[in-house]
Amino acid sequence: MITPEQREKLRGWFAGRLPDDLFEDLVEVTPDREEITVIGRIPEPRLAEGASDAEREAAVRARIQEFRERTREARIEVAREAEHLFRRKVSWGVVCGAERALFTHVAAPVMTRLRQPERQVLDTLIAGGVARSRSDALAWCVRLVQRHTDDWLTELRESLEHVQRVRAQGPDSEEVVDSSSGDGEDG
Repeated sequence: MITPEQREKLRGWFAGRLPDDLFEDLVEVTPDREEITVIGRIPEPRLAEGASDAEREAAVRARIQEFRERTREARIEVAREAEHLFRRKVSWGVVCGAERALFTHVAAPVMTRLRQPERQVLDTLIAGGVARSRSDALAWCVRLVQRHTDDWLTELRESLEHVQRVRAQGPDSEEVVDSSSGDGEDG
């Protein structure tokens, strides 16, 4: 698990390393064991007053695509540096108005063993057209759980961070001192 201090250092590194004109604002830097996702805010397109929702949606999508193409080389340069330094892939995304878009990002394989009742759930999602494969169905289930249990997951993450702080203060955090007194008696 990534500690809050490690998250802050990553965010600081990206804030200092990204070109000043890349994003209006660095929205988030989210690491896990395989990947660091960097998301920044880009300006919304200027539209005439009273523009339709369809026009606004098309303009935002076009703005995101234009940003992706225009900044590709700069993002690749930063990603290569970060990947060498942090030993994780870097993925990119943007927020433009109310739209959030992720560019190519890691889809890490996860080995799991499921019993028949769990496999039947996945197969039902496939049969119902919710997912194309068991992998898609499992990802759908994880997103559903994530959406409905954000508070619980946040509390769990905070508890794990507390456990890491306590472990860091334990006896293995310092060099172990030989406690034998040399007086021949067992202590």
